[in-house]
Amino acid sequence: MVLELRDICKDYMRGKMVVPVLKNINLTVDEGEYIAIMGPSGSGKTTLMNLIGCLDQPTSGKRILQGVDLDGVNDNRMADIRNRQIGFVFQNADLLPGLSALDNVALPLVYRGMRKKARRAKAADMLARVGLADRMDFKPNQLSGGQCQRVAIARAMVGDPSLLLADEPTGALDTQSGQQVMELFHHLNADGATIIMITHAPEVACCAQKTYLIRDGKIQKGGVTV
Repeated sequence: MVLELRDICKDYMRGKMVVPVLKNINLTVDEGEYIAIMGPSGSGKTTLMNLIGCLDQPTSGKRILQGVDLDGVNDNRMADIRNRQIGFVFQNADLLPGLSALDNVALPLVYRGMRKKARRAKAADMLARVGLADRMDFKPNQLSGGQCQRVAIARAMVGDPSLLLADEPTGALDTQSGQQVMELFHHLNADGATIIMITHAPEVACCAQKTYLIRDGKIQKGGVTV
């Protein structure tokens, strides 16, 4: 098991009022699974993504990632977990404009202290894997939207994370580029990557092995709350 969520709740304060956003979420993700979590705007899916990605803390409940209970983990250890265990792909590629595709992909390895030659070689291998071997020296403004998203996927995968977390990865792309990105996720999963994809689009969710629906802070599979 890569990830387990047990009775996760998340509340926010609005003035003096407590606003529940996530309500007793239970979810398990096994190694090699590819799941989609769908939900309309305001359903809580972005909040859930932030909790899974260790970008936020739950109000209550447990998160277990690769056997590690994340309760009480300090900020430095949490940052290390994010760097080593989770790869992030967002709707906008969020590449650094002043860096080449190669150096954008290599960036997570800088924070691991990997030597320059080794990290650039690993980044080059990953860019070749996503079909951009001939674009390594290009900067983001020299790439199409679909190519930028493939660079972002390469960056997310370069550190061999336990979990690839994608938030609306085709939302800013045209139809053809979106299909190419979804084909890439399929190939990554076939090679063993564990993927959670957050989306509002049925045509994206149908590419996953399992689909969950989040609505009003509760998560369902097949119409049954889990």
